[in-house]
Amino acid sequence: MISRPFVLLASLLFFVSSSFAFPSYADVLKRQETEDASSPFRPVDPPLPPGPPEFTGAKLVNDPAHLWMPLRDGDVRGPCPGMNTLASHGYISRDGVASPSDMVTAVQEGLNMENKFAIFVTYLNHLMNGNLVTDLLSIGGKTSKTGPDPPAPAHAGGLSVHGTFEGDAGMTREDAFFGDNHSFNETLFEKFIGFSNRFGDGFYNLTVAGELRFQRLQDSIATNPQFSFKNVRFITAYGESVFPVNFFVDGRKTDKKLDMDSARLFFSDMKFPADFFRAPMPMSNEGLSEIFQMHPFLPGGNVDGQVNNFVVDPTSADFDTPSCVLYEDILNTVKGLYPNPTGVLKRNLIKNLRFFYDGFSAVFSDDCAEQFPYGQE
Repeated sequence: MISRPFVLLASLLFFVSSSFAFPSYADVLKRQETEDASSPFRPVDPPLPPGPPEFTGAKLVNDPAHLWMPLRDGDVRGPCPGMNTLASHGYISRDGVASPSDMVTAVQEGLNMENKFAIFVTYLNHLMNGNLVTDLLSIGGKTSKTGPDPPAPAHAGGLSVHGTFEGDAGMTREDAFFGDNHSFNETLFEKFIGFSNRFGDGFYNLTVAGELRFQRLQDSIATNPQFSFKNVRFITAYGESVFPVNFFVDGRKTDKKLDMDSARLFFSDMKFPADFFRAPMPMSNEGLSEIFQMHPFLPGGNVDGQVNNFVVDPTSADFDTPSCVLYEDILNTVKGLYPNPTGVLKRNLIKNLRFFYDGFSAVFSDDCAEQFPYGQE
């Protein structure tokens, strides 16, 4: 039995033990500025995340102020069709790089995502994949547009980094083992259509979501010797499955069924349907419990580099473990990515962890005590 709603977006643990003393990121920026005085990148003191908008009902979002535009050279897109669409309509910078606060505003305005849920998933992704000094995050792969590289093992690699936001058994993206984990995959979308025809009378709904989620798990077990489905990815995959029902169905409809023409626009073309209205109320992971209960599944992965060799991981977070297990998992990831931060980087880590915890504690109800691995402001 699922004890709470879990989150949409995700992270992979980069376990790194190190005794190296990494340079201050402020020093890295200073050196770059000395070499290139025209550099546009400066340290940013991250602002507080945006609060909820005044109006939270359905409204036209494919409007004259947010016209769709095709990609230009250098624009980045990634594994999330929602963020791709928001960028292509100008809800965030059309190049696909934005601050986390701008992203929270975008998912609220363009999709009507619930405020605390939006803060949690956005700042989780920023901590894993963003540039914490320049306060910029790529919705796709790594790009110089986010600024100078952070000290390793941090990477500022964007949402396409495998196992962070993106993970195995995606609905319309292939597993990273096969080479391209972020581009729209027509073969997988045809499976999406086939399951919608078979179980949803031509529409994607919660029943289709549950059946397709289970099938994609079986596909990866059978074909990907490196298949991993545990910890944060275990949680986010089910959020990914319910996302189209909650955010891609026109807000004036009450049947919660996504037609295939609209689905293709979002997943492939990164485009709102004409005259599209966002959800009629703030949404997060509504319906997740229903799709999981259709085919309950335990976290784990293929082992020994072999397909069809799935082994359950009893230490992984799942829907029955307290959310504090997930919180500890995420903190360990952050500490592995940033073992010895100093200066501006340390200050911004402390702030972003606070923003993340505020969202986390609002989404979950286990009363996990906040931890301060880098001290407090």
